[in-house]
Amino acid sequence: MRRRTTAQALAQRSRIVLECAEGHSIMEVSRRLRITPDTVRTWRRRFLERGLDGLSDEPRPGVPRKITDADVERVIVKTLEEKPKNATHWSTRSMAAPRACRSQRSRGSGGRSH
Repeated sequence: MRRRTTAQALAQRSRIVLECAEGHSIMEVSRRLRITPDTVRTWRRRFLERGLDGLSDEPRPGVPRKITDADVERVIVKTLEEKPKNATHWSTRSMAAPRACRSQRSRGSGGRSH
């Protein structure tokens, strides 16, 4: 099963809210949109509590990401515009070398913790 894109998820959440606003019951909306009643309840409640802001994704629990947007951009540009010395393509390790990805440098060799 594939994850929905942010735009698809927002569109579905908007349909939920609109269907509920038209007076359809949670069970009707659930059947019409082919989603669980709990999903309808969740997004309806969040919309009522926070308005349109309630339809956006909340930050996920867990450790915040260590790679910045700037790091991602630097790696993409390097991959597209440069070729590694003595190789036909970039490997994960060659791309994570100290100059390419600063956040990898602080994790030690190979990027694995034991």
